[in-house]
Amino acid sequence: MKNIIQNINKAFDHRIRLGIMSILMVNESADFNTLKELLGATDGNLASHAKALESEEYIAVEKQFIGKKPNTSYKATKLGKKAFQDHIDALEKLIKKN
Repeated sequence: MKNIIQNINKAFDHRIRLGIMSILMVNESADFNTLKELLGATDGNLASHAKALESEEYIAVEKQFIGKKPNTSYKATKLGKKAFQDHIDALEKLIKKN
């Protein structure tokens, strides 16, 4: 029997990473504070999960200053969008199979 979870992407296992990608799939970009608020994450938790997605090249990070305040924003990459869509498709197939 074929492994029915083989196409589930381990990079999206955690709810924070799943949330980050979900938000970035429907928005062109989102800044750190917006993601933190929407996901109910701590600074360190969000930063570490964003770093994990960045290392997979699923998100791009842009750091800039707005006035004198630092601002970090995130955007899903083409690779990230495809990987996430493939992950969602695999979940849907898993759900429909049972």
